[in-house]
Amino acid sequence: MYILRATSCVLSSAQGGERKSREVHAGDLTIDTLPDNMTHLVEDSRNYYTQRSFGPDDRRAGAFWVDMDDLQHGQVRMHGLLSNTHKQAARVALSFPFPFYGHYLKQITIATGGFIFMGDVTHRMLTATQYVAPLMANFDPSSAKESTVQYLDNGEVFVVQWERVRLHGRDSEGEFTFQAALYRSGTITFSYRDIPLSVEQIISGQHPVKAGLSDAFMVVKPSSKTGDARQRTIYEYHRVQIDTAKITNNCAFEFTALPSCLQHNSCVLCLSANQTLGCKWCHVLQRCSDGMDRHRQEWLDYACSEVDDIRCEDYSRGETEASLRPSSKPDRATTGPILHDCISNGAVLFYPRNLSSIYFNTQINFGAMLGTNQNYWPSLKFHKQGLQPGYTEMEGNHDREIIVENGS
Repeated sequence: MYILRATSCVLSSAQGGERKSREVHAGDLTIDTLPDNMTHLVEDSRNYYTQRSFGPDDRRAGAFWVDMDDLQHGQVRMHGLLSNTHKQAARVALSFPFPFYGHYLKQITIATGGFIFMGDVTHRMLTATQYVAPLMANFDPSSAKESTVQYLDNGEVFVVQWERVRLHGRDSEGEFTFQAALYRSGTITFSYRDIPLSVEQIISGQHPVKAGLSDAFMVVKPSSKTGDARQRTIYEYHRVQIDTAKITNNCAFEFTALPSCLQHNSCVLCLSANQTLGCKWCHVLQRCSDGMDRHRQEWLDYACSEVDDIRCEDYSRGETEASLRPSSKPDRATTGPILHDCISNGAVLFYPRNLSSIYFNTQINFGAMLGTNQNYWPSLKFHKQGLQPGYTEMEGNHDREIIVENGS
């Protein structure tokens, strides 16, 4: 069993607001919204995506809707578990590697609550931030047999459709139908067919309500309490939020992925992008990065951020590749301030005023806990811890799906 604990870390926004970590227990996860004065958390300050919106009067909006009844788009699968339960999520493998913030993903997690978790399945604590959310809210597909969660994957696009879903305990307020589509190119689209309420009217204290994209990374350090324990801090380094007032019937949003450092696999290509993206080449890792991505732990451990004014020709062709195993423990100067400055000064890293974090400690063997059996696809049940929702793992044999034979 692992425990999530709050620390004294306080995160400040540009407007001087604060957000404190919240305590959760025994594998639960707090999914929380930021205060109003932090709603633009690192929003587009680094150009990961461009965003376009299309209103109901724009003819282009209809082009983004994927007709799940049209067989040419591929075979539609109705997820049996998600279509008949409340506050649950299930993992689904993708037929193609999908680039999300420059990271290629092979599986995602679909939630009944109108969002897709994009994190590594072994790091389920990142659910609070790593998402693609056309409309994250307290939807309950089990409230009506007409409500379904469907998806299709034709090798070029992966589409999830929440169809005729209703808000939990608010059946009379109408049915919502909307989609999220992940394209092989990295483009993401949100399409909305039926939105009976404004997003402002949807908001409640039982479930976060938000729409957009988010990604995060994890930093690990030994715990000061127990030698075998490790303290992990999850940082949300970027978020793209959409204007929820624009979410109406027959509207759409498109997010186009921009070039990133991670896509460059050679020193020459990496440094050629340095002027526009701020990329650095880490020779020991053979990786191009600006240091702000899911690999940040390795970037710090191998002192990649300290490499300056290096030319590709400085690396001898005959040089033996450095071992990927550190010869000694990472210098505290590279990893320590990430966590300690968070406690004393309010969260530092590269965005000291904008990062949000979740802390948790454990005294179990993380190697065993984080290992993933590829033949086991458990589901995650979304339940409340106090007033905050969290995920716990459910038995995999409940994870079933139904193939929808369209056109019959």
